[in-house]
Amino acid sequence: MPAPVILWFRRDLRLSDNPALSAAAATGDPVIPLFILDEESDGIRPFGGASRWWLHHSLASLAGGLADLGTPLILRRGPADAVLHTLIAETGAKGVFWNRLYDAASIRRDTQVKKALQDSELIAESFNGTLLHEPWTIETKTGKPYSVFTPFWKAILALGDPGSLEPPVDSLIAPDEPVAGDTLDSWNLLPTRPDWASGLRDTWQPGEDAAQERLRAFHGTALPGYANGRDVPGTMGTSRLSPHLHLGEISPRQVWHATRFRADAEGSNTISKAAQSYLREIGWREFNHHLLFHFPTLPTDNVNRRFDDFPWTDDPKALGAWQRGLTGYPIVDAGMRELWQTGWMHNRVRMVVASFLVKHLRLHWRQGEEWFWDTLVDADPANNAGNWQWVAGCGFDAAPYFRIFNPILQGEKFDEDGRYVRRWVPEVAGLPDKFLHKPWEAPAKVLQDAGLRLGETYPTPIVDHKAARQAALDAYGALKKAES
Repeated sequence: MPAPVILWFRRDLRLSDNPALSAAAATGDPVIPLFILDEESDGIRPFGGASRWWLHHSLASLAGGLADLGTPLILRRGPADAVLHTLIAETGAKGVFWNRLYDAASIRRDTQVKKALQDSELIAESFNGTLLHEPWTIETKTGKPYSVFTPFWKAILALGDPGSLEPPVDSLIAPDEPVAGDTLDSWNLLPTRPDWASGLRDTWQPGEDAAQERLRAFHGTALPGYANGRDVPGTMGTSRLSPHLHLGEISPRQVWHATRFRADAEGSNTISKAAQSYLREIGWREFNHHLLFHFPTLPTDNVNRRFDDFPWTDDPKALGAWQRGLTGYPIVDAGMRELWQTGWMHNRVRMVVASFLVKHLRLHWRQGEEWFWDTLVDADPANNAGNWQWVAGCGFDAAPYFRIFNPILQGEKFDEDGRYVRRWVPEVAGLPDKFLHKPWEAPAKVLQDAGLRLGETYPTPIVDHKAARQAALDAYGALKKAES
């Protein structure tokens, strides 16, 4: 039997539209599918808790699919270069195929891996299996990377539809001899003491099949009204594909082509407008990866370095109240509780809770980014950092410093019927709509009828909105004045 090749899975845990898989299968050689839990290579950021839960189930799903194709998934743990070196020595593999990642640590590691393979005269081939277009192929007329989304999006649209999808692979040849690997359970990716993942289990089904089913369900229900429904957290108005995209259970090209096909098939202006609105969100994901590639310190450093001098506060008590959903602002608390219970939060509410942290509490955006990294099932390194810097005003194409989300008005506008807040903050559920998003204004009789005792059964606001807003404006204004 000819020497095998290694198919190195990373954040591309799917069998369809997988360029590295297609290339490995096309060799006609035996294929060793491999996933490495690499938490030791220089700069590699370990998965957060919620992502580890998802990873466990996603790998189990992938292993099942590979078994159907005729070969097992091999699991190994350690620095990727050392794991690959050992596996090649054990199996006599003649090459490695993988899909690229775009954070600085992965690029550095993969460059070293590729050089070592090539120096040993082995095959080393990498592909784009994560984005619509490679980051270095999208640039301004002056040859620079984009830093503003709208012209970036126009440039994406000008390229037309991304390339066609990879054809499915019907089977893979397994090596003659079994290859040793870890058991998935031995990695202890699932929480046990305590087991805090019951809400995740009730909410999500990881895996490629589930991703495809969620896309079909979105097209059949929420896509027609997406342009407006996407901002209403109390309804299923979004695709909720972000965790599937995060670990590559579905590719952005698959989402793009399926959405375009659906819109064309319907042929109505409403559907087309909705499809364009949704694809723009795929473009925003693309934009953040574009930024992460060109500006590798995005997850750690202010893009606008003048914010290095911003007077952030140090208030562990306020941070804890925000994390637990006990700020006294129902829309903020609903979002933070949804996050803790399900590992996900509606995008509109993400903006509200992030603005509250960095502008009402004036806590550093990195504290929010770190909390989201640990609790989100879609904790993508590009999107998480890019969006936090956007809200804080220190990133690319950032929200202006004077844009401070009013949590009361945001609740009244986007959760008008109170469905979202009443689900996640049951303490205030008995209030009439008029006072639901500002319970401290409710008369004593209304509070009594609702069974609500402010400061006891539900907290009073930890900061006054008007005073916090003015303090933020003063701090941002002082920074702006110092710039001039």
